[in-house]
Amino acid sequence: MIVRRSARRLSLPGPVATHRSADLRLGGTWSPAQRIKNGVLCSLVWVALWFARPLPRHALLRIGFALGRLAFVTLRRARRTALANVARVYPAMTTAERLRFVRHCFDTLGTLLGDAVALLRLRSDSPNLPVSPHARCLFEEARRAQCAVIFVSAHLGPWERVAASLVAAGIPLLTIARESYDPRLTRLYERLRMLHGVGVVWRDRPGAAARIVRALRHGGVLGVPMDLRSRVASCDVDFMGCPAPTPVGPARLALRARARVVVGSVAPAVDGGVEVTATRIETKDLCAGDDGAHVLTERINSELSRRILALPHAWVWMHERWTNDTVYDGSAMDGASS
Repeated sequence: MIVRRSARRLSLPGPVATHRSADLRLGGTWSPAQRIKNGVLCSLVWVALWFARPLPRHALLRIGFALGRLAFVTLRRARRTALANVARVYPAMTTAERLRFVRHCFDTLGTLLGDAVALLRLRSDSPNLPVSPHARCLFEEARRAQCAVIFVSAHLGPWERVAASLVAAGIPLLTIARESYDPRLTRLYERLRMLHGVGVVWRDRPGAAARIVRALRHGGVLGVPMDLRSRVASCDVDFMGCPAPTPVGPARLALRARARVVVGSVAPAVDGGVEVTATRIETKDLCAGDDGAHVLTERINSELSRRILALPHAWVWMHERWTNDTVYDGSAMDGASS
């Protein structure tokens, strides 16, 4: 088993160390140029949200779709990363098929951005997502047994609305998240969740570990996203058919706290829409320790992979999930995107 330590605990040379020195989350400081750039970006966000405030949800979805299509055309690096990831997971796809698929992903994620903006209002234009009876039963069984739950999820579909829908269904959800590079955007993100009763623990803030332990001791539900690459202790396990560094902390925490592990996300519903579903991951045969955590991480990744592959266009393929040693020739794409 290979366990990767958090990049924050390593002495990183050259350009990486320079990047660390500018990261406020790690105690760094911004240069004057960075302060100006980040100030402009943050101002643009506030202006955009001010103009979006009176718009109905369906208009926000259309605007988000347009922004997704614009991102597909203009963000060349993100597009190439997505194409390389899709080629890795779907090697039988032709170049044209990968191109159409990735364009669809950008369109979908842009639309989901519009949906997230709609959630920033106390009055929401759309009902919460339906939570399947089986998912409700899993959380209710854990509550009756006075057992904590590690709820593992993914950036799949309207993931912010998933959290809000669980809370609306009576499930007290506390989520773990990493702060934004800009504290002003962190406050915006916190407002997005707190408006709908979703608790947030910022993992790098003092007291985060104590708050997590306290929540588990009281039989709480701790939400943890595990589908993206992160600068935390990780182990290499299969993810959608390819080995990928995956955070191992949630598995360690679940085994030490004897918490139940539930993987959940949106999934296709019988009526053609989506609903929140959940699956319990077996842990009774595992012992606390690196070996048990590795096996549990494999089981979690297997379920996450199944869920993403069932709704693939709604996942963040432009994220550098794998070490991209797959070389993708984007010349054809560059001509098609103009």
